[in-house]
Amino acid sequence: MAFDGLIIADLVGELRKKTVGGRITRIVQPEPDELLITIKTQDTLRLLMSADASLPLLYLTEAKKEAPDKSPAFCMLLRKYIMGGKIKDIIQPENERVVYIDIEHYDELGDLRVRRLIIEIMGKHSNIILCDDDGIIIDSIKRIPATVSSVREVLSGRPYFIAKTTQKLDPTVTSAEEFVSKVKSVAGPLMKAVYMSFNGISPLMANELIYRAGLDGDIPAADQSPEGLEKLAGVFVACMEDLKCGRFSTCEVLKDNTPYEYAAFRLTSLENLNGMKLIEADSPSALLESFYMEKNLAERIRQRSAALRHSVSVVKERIVKKYELQLGQLRDTEKRETFRLYGELLCAYAHEIRVPGKSVTVTDYNTGEEITIPMNEELSTIDNSKAYYDKYRKMKRTYDALTGYIEKTKEDLDHIGSVALELDLATGEDDLLVIRRELEEAGYVRPTRTEGKGKKRPKKEESAPLHYVTPDGFHIYVGKNNYQNDELTFKFANGNDWWFHLKGAPGSHVILKSEGREVSDSAMEQAAAVAAYYSSGRENAKAEVDYLERRNVKKPGGARPGFVVYYTNYSMVVRPSADLERIMDNGRKTD
Repeated sequence: MAFDGLIIADLVGELRKKTVGGRITRIVQPEPDELLITIKTQDTLRLLMSADASLPLLYLTEAKKEAPDKSPAFCMLLRKYIMGGKIKDIIQPENERVVYIDIEHYDELGDLRVRRLIIEIMGKHSNIILCDDDGIIIDSIKRIPATVSSVREVLSGRPYFIAKTTQKLDPTVTSAEEFVSKVKSVAGPLMKAVYMSFNGISPLMANELIYRAGLDGDIPAADQSPEGLEKLAGVFVACMEDLKCGRFSTCEVLKDNTPYEYAAFRLTSLENLNGMKLIEADSPSALLESFYMEKNLAERIRQRSAALRHSVSVVKERIVKKYELQLGQLRDTEKRETFRLYGELLCAYAHEIRVPGKSVTVTDYNTGEEITIPMNEELSTIDNSKAYYDKYRKMKRTYDALTGYIEKTKEDLDHIGSVALELDLATGEDDLLVIRRELEEAGYVRPTRTEGKGKKRPKKEESAPLHYVTPDGFHIYVGKNNYQNDELTFKFANGNDWWFHLKGAPGSHVILKSEGREVSDSAMEQAAAVAAYYSSGRENAKAEVDYLERRNVKKPGGARPGFVVYYTNYSMVVRPSADLERIMDNGRKTD
């Protein structure tokens, strides 16, 4: 998955065609490293740009995003300098992973000025920078001082330039002879020589070009035949000519129906592989939005849930240590019945044992076997018997108390395990708020400071459950947290609906609505597969799932959220799969 210079060239062509001449009517910064700019042409367009280190992006989108209550300083600066401005041109320099957006804007004195908004899509070095018409940085979404980078400062008042840390060439102006000379000068496999020699060429596209030329990318360029390198150079130059003329064939590759790769040119090296399916995209923006939407959302949720994950990890570690300590103490009580037997036997044979030694051997009247009992020589037989009875009673009290404690600790361990699973299922801010509330109510974390200051807490039911529809029209609902699990099971589901859950381990409550119909076997299997996937057993090759009519699921009084009991159930073994669309065959997931 490479946001390389070729896909950017395709994207720049689309942006130039759709947005040049348009006016900027709205600027919001919904995330610390993300901007959404609304552009008014004949249509209203939204341009999303992100400098996130793990997922930098740039594309046109139809999605709307709310502005934060207080706009960040960089957003306010952009509103000052380019709000209402007219997009003059969009440029990609030298096939770099950089986009220049030139914007005409009247300054405070009424003079027409050109500002340049620069989007750098360079992994951890990604940035969004605003420059004046002299190429001087006004400000950036990420400020980079000399203490962070010795190569280039990105600070107000510094001149802007693209850092050249390698000797890569601009592929759009490279001749066939220059191509051959360059790749032969690089040691190592031919594929590496191609993507390390030219701007904006990803390993994926290097492999595609080599595949089209019929060469082996693992063999160094110096060991390739002259005819082979000449053919590769021809493929390379033809591809660059298509790029300059805007002849793209943007495509996405699915692996087992899951987004796998994309490129600005047809990936012939992948389309005939087993399990691969190639789909032509309507536009680069449409491809990027669909490809990265879930990934971008998942990354945001991962970042925002980091503190909760840390809290859950700390709590779980503490509970595990407590559980192991209690089990160890319980093992120390295993000899209690032996001590009771020693006390009974010594009491029974006290009249026969005149002078106690270090031990005595007596017959166990329960089994007829002889037993040797250790003795304290300083005590009489009766006192030894009392000592063993005292040890028994002490261990019995410890055992009885520990049994209750261990049961409670096991419940805590299962509960915190279910909360850890909830974090994996969270798909939005509402989900995280509900999870935090559950942790607070369980006493695992301190209440937030907003508590008691008049601010409303999020409602438990704000987050919607997951919803699937099977090919034969049955509806499946999945709880994403323990409050939702209770809601689904005891308020939403009817008595004759079917309830599914992973056997003996944390997992979501899954409801299969019968709606008065006889449920098909395939729908039951699909619901069980969903229950296995949305559980702690999702990574297992096989998982056992319990299922029964909802009427037979009970919740004990005072039990934690999500905790239920049942005594009569069926079970089936299924294979959890990350590809739920494939599980559902022609079914669908709804919003």
